[in-house]
Amino acid sequence: MKILLPPSETKRPGGVPTPIDLAGLALAGLYDKRRTTAEALVDLSRDTATAQRILKLSDKQVGDIAANRELLVAPTMPAVDRYTGVLYDALDASSLSGVARRWLASHVWIHSAPFGPVGALDGIPAYRLAAGTPLPGIPPLRRHWGEATSAAIAAEEPDFVLDLRSEAYVALGPVPAGVESAYVRVVTEHGKALNHFNKKSKGMLVRALAEDRPRIRSMRTLRTWAEARGVVLRDASETGTLELVVAE
Repeated sequence: MKILLPPSETKRPGGVPTPIDLAGLALAGLYDKRRTTAEALVDLSRDTATAQRILKLSDKQVGDIAANRELLVAPTMPAVDRYTGVLYDALDASSLSGVARRWLASHVWIHSAPFGPVGALDGIPAYRLAAGTPLPGIPPLRRHWGEATSAAIAAEEPDFVLDLRSEAYVALGPVPAGVESAYVRVVTEHGKALNHFNKKSKGMLVRALAEDRPRIRSMRTLRTWAEARGVVLRDASETGTLELVVAE
């Protein structure tokens, strides 16, 4: 099984003084797309005023532009530790055991805008770029990443993909039709969609999977694990979509 997670707008600063290794990230076939996107973001960030306008940053956020300028030489840390916010606070990867973190490394991809999906323990720098932001000199990110990312996922030949991304990041690389997958929505018992609890519940779900490290190769084995764990997953009206049911 592979799990696809969204990134977070907020990120932890710092890291080890080792720049990002674009060739060493998960889904190595995306190297050219990564290089093009990263260089376009660096180029944009050389002009603070233009970058602030395109990235839609407030005056308090202009420090993120400096981080973008240093994107290819900045310190790095594992992606699952770099991102903060509701989902990643609930996952709390830093408190997991070594074996659970290794499981994340083998099973989790985090879908970033500048680098595409990266492994949970792949080292990445801090940056500022959202899925819908246009970068001068390259096509819209949806077109730039879409087919290439889907092809890279297919090349990995995963048995099953659990897609926990937001729709904006799904658009940057849908799971290929030939791969069994489930897209997850978080709802109440009565089917009401949730926002804050959406992210928190997804983080808790991934933490539970990392702690248990089940062998999941299909929707059926996912359901078997969920039932034993007390996690409520039910079919949604859309084919291939599961509802993660939580208390309001």
